Amino acid sequence: MLAALAMTAAAPVWAETPAPVAVSDTVVDTLSERLFPMLGALGRLPTATFDTRERRIAACGGVPACVIEATIWTDQDRAIVVASLSRNGVRPKSNADLSVAAGIDQELDALNVVLRVYGLGLPGRYPKIDGPIFATDTPFFTDSVKVAIDTARAASDAPPATIAGSVRLAVALLDANDATAATRFEPLDQRENAGARPLAARTDWKAFRYSLLIVPGVGPEDVGTTLSPRSKLHALLAAQRYRQGLAPFILVSGSAVHPRGTRFVEAVEIRRALIDRYGIPADRVILEPYARHTTTNLRNATRRMVALGIPLDRPTLIVTDAEQSKYIESQTFTDRNRTELGYLPGTVGRRLSAYDLEFQPSRLSLRHDPRDPLDP
Repeated sequence: MLAALAMTAAAPVWAETPAPVAVSDTVVDTLSERLFPMLGALGRLPTATFDTRERRIAACGGVPACVIEATIWTDQDRAIVVASLSRNGVRPKSNADLSVAAGIDQELDALNVVLRVYGLGLPGRYPKIDGPIFATDTPFFTDSVKVAIDTARAASDAPPATIAGSVRLAVALLDANDATAATRFEPLDQRENAGARPLAARTDWKAFRYSLLIVPGVGPEDVGTTLSPRSKLHALLAAQRYRQGLAPFILVSGSAVHPRGTRFVEAVEIRRALIDRYGIPADRVILEPYARHTTTNLRNATRRMVALGIPLDRPTLIVTDAEQSKYIESQTFTDRNRTELGYLPGTVGRRLSAYDLEFQPSRLSLRHDPRDPLDP
């Protein structure tokens, strides 16, 4: 093993192999579509569009860190991509209310995030819970980057300078670091949430004060604990409000976040408690297993509402512990939303108790944002 790692600075072997045979990889395909849906349409741009990038990458001679650095999308690269759209008649998918140019630029920015964090070892937005598996100053990290480059080249015949080649490399880097949480539960609404859609379609929403109870999770901060004391409190409070008839559905939100490396998904465990301990019908508990922060608890709840046919023109009720509830109505949380999301995921309304806060969702939450590749 040590002998192999001593050779990590050697050039990738991709240039010595024959042209790859196309094979379907469900993880790679799903992750590529989930993170970079707009860029997927740009694979049709002529290869000549990326001549400058091609020369830049070729000059690296296969040195992994240099290849990653050369693959980063510069301002000039981005301008060339946007200028090429109309000239080549490319019509990428839209991203909610964002313009095509803004959506593409955001996905190119997300590519750069992945390349810098998982390819160069630079700190990301949340370095305590995200980032490479291996310490960046070890040969293991260098080797993982080299192998990701080899994997991307072996899996696709897209030239490395192109958007398709860059997407494949970014996904290979994420896969090499087991950072594929964004696809873990797909297709979510055809599996775990399949029962909620028909119920929502025949629900008399006027019969309920709130359309939904939103229940965020809180990590236990140790890898052996399934459900934190705070999340147990959240489950109890949600069960009480549901039995009061305040809303026809409970949405539980939270990924496997705290501590880093935990196997337990907060939303899954709260949902299990609601069903097993409190007898809440499974098709009344909507799973949202991707949110990694309080900001995205609220954002992602709105996305599930739209996907399942739950109206946004009625208020919801956030049910959580007193400390988190107070934080959600604070200026600090408002500022964090504007900084990290670029908008407010909704409007915080009246406080009913220390645990209950009204919330009116916003359709701005439908904006896809792969700059957090574990929860776009």
